[in-house]
Amino acid sequence: MTLTIQLPDELEAALKAQAKAHGVSADGYVRDILERELAASLEHQTPGPPFKTGRGMFAKYGVAPSAEEIDANRAEMFQRFGEDF
Repeated sequence: MTLTIQLPDELEAALKAQAKAHGVSADGYVRDILERELAASLEHQTPGPPFKTGRGMFAKYGVAPSAEEIDANRAEMFQRFGEDF
């Protein structure tokens, strides 16, 4: 793939200086940087079928409790919390 990008003059000068310091062409230096930066993301890609969602996984247990029911249960559980201290 060929990619053309526009760089400000100061970045172009810095790129050429770094490439020269590493003993490679500017193209080779940019390619090395991109390969290093993108290698981690390439390793984390997992080919294959997508994961199944968990939607409906707990349907066999019935309807979920409402927020009010959860709040009432929480209040009941903690009504005597800390009285023994």
